Amino acid sequence: MNGVLVINKPMDFTSFDVVAVMRKATGQRKIGHLGTLDPNATGVLPLVLGNATKAQDLVVNHDKSYTATFKLGIKTDTLDIWGTVLKQEKTYFTREDIEEKLPLFTGDILQTPPMYSAIQIDGKRLYDLARQGKTIDREKRPVTIYKLALTDFDEENQCGTLEISCSKGTYVRTIIDDLGGNLGSFAVMTSLIRTEACGYTLEQAIPLEKAREMTDFSKCLMNTESLFMSYPYIKISEAQAKRFSNGGSLDKNRTYLQRLNLPDDTIIRVKDANNAFLGLGIIKGDQLKIFKLFKTI
Repeated sequence: MNGVLVINKPMDFTSFDVVAVMRKATGQRKIGHLGTLDPNATGVLPLVLGNATKAQDLVVNHDKSYTATFKLGIKTDTLDIWGTVLKQEKTYFTREDIEEKLPLFTGDILQTPPMYSAIQIDGKRLYDLARQGKTIDREKRPVTIYKLALTDFDEENQCGTLEISCSKGTYVRTIIDDLGGNLGSFAVMTSLIRTEACGYTLEQAIPLEKAREMTDFSKCLMNTESLFMSYPYIKISEAQAKRFSNGGSLDKNRTYLQRLNLPDDTIIRVKDANNAFLGLGIIKGDQLKIFKLFKTI
């Protein structure tokens, strides 16, 4: 099988656990995932199968969306409810108090990664250092928050829900921790659901328990091309398709590209006359060269 299988990851599974389960379910060894989800998080985890694994380092849409819940007045070492409580206090914030602070965390911002994260510094994972009781300086990293909305808040229990759309590398836990700090108190994340990743949504995702029992994946397996829909495409002749699929460059002026004014280094989806996706080409002068092949003839 070649393509993308979108799984709704349950709690207490790592992303690699999901890959292992689906290797057994599909009987296919060549499977990878696009974007790690923490064990305590749930939601969209796209898996790539067969020749789609060649797309893992090419996926252009790394933006993600989440639904996160939080509680004010608590600080933990992991910035979520599953960590060790470091500080706790009674708070009395209103919905308006929180909404007033949200613009501080919207747009292009700098964010300090949490100690309990998989980032490597000097060859060591931060979470390994954190488990040893160590805290080291971390450089702030640029991320983009496209949307940050408070959709629910219980003033009595000081608990709320945030809808977040963000760029690759964003730590939702850190947004919530920083929000608590800007309110003059603390806050922890209490749940996290990834609702969209790489252009795939929660509505498209199959619960892992259902997927592991399936025997026919043809109706839910998305084609490899679905990973690259943001790129323009061209159709080419049978002879050109054979040449391209065998690794040969094409004369740009003998394709539909001659009508388009696209600059060098533009990446193109290349399809044969029957609409089958062959791979990605890249414009170099008058040539359409191979960028990545996904089908050979």
